[in-house]
Amino acid sequence: MSFRFLFQTLVHPRNVVKDLGDAPTPQHTTVALHGSLQIRHVDAGSCNGCELEVTSAFAPVYDAERFGVRLVASPRHADALLVTGPVTKNMAEPLRKTLEAMPEPRLVISLGDCAHDCGIFNGAYGVEGSVSDVVKVDVHIAGCPPRPEVIVEALRGLTGR
Repeated sequence: MSFRFLFQTLVHPRNVVKDLGDAPTPQHTTVALHGSLQIRHVDAGSCNGCELEVTSAFAPVYDAERFGVRLVASPRHADALLVTGPVTKNMAEPLRKTLEAMPEPRLVISLGDCAHDCGIFNGAYGVEGSVSDVVKVDVHIAGCPPRPEVIVEALRGLTGR
C-alpha cells in the first residue's frame, strides 16, 4: 500500500453501508415464511468463491440478518437450502438427503453460475450436474460469484422485508 492510497482513504472514506430502499417485490413464498427465512447452506463442490460472498452478505457490513434471514446448522431448522457450486458425484446423495430432512414448506436456492449450469466445471468427470439436475430449484441467484448486495437483495425478495 502506498502512502497516497492511505491518505486518500483517510481523507475520502468510502461509504460501504448504503440504504437499500424498499424491499423487492415479495415472492409467492412470503406468506408461508412470514418475513423470516432460516437457511441451511450446502457447498456441493464449488471453488469457494460463492462461500466468501455468502460470508460477506451475513457479515456486519451487509448484515442480511437485519432482514430476517439467518444461517442455521441443521436442515431440520431450515426453511431454505442454499446450494453453491456444481453437484459432484459424491455430493448428489447427501444433497438429496439434506433436502428430505427439511420440513415443508421449503425452498431451494442455487447460488452462482456453477450451481446453475456447472460453469467452468461443465463436463468434468467428477460432476453429476447442476443443482437443478439433482433437486428442484425455486430461486437462482446469478453471478460468478454473485456480489453480497445481490445476495441480500434476493433474500429480501423472499422475506418481503
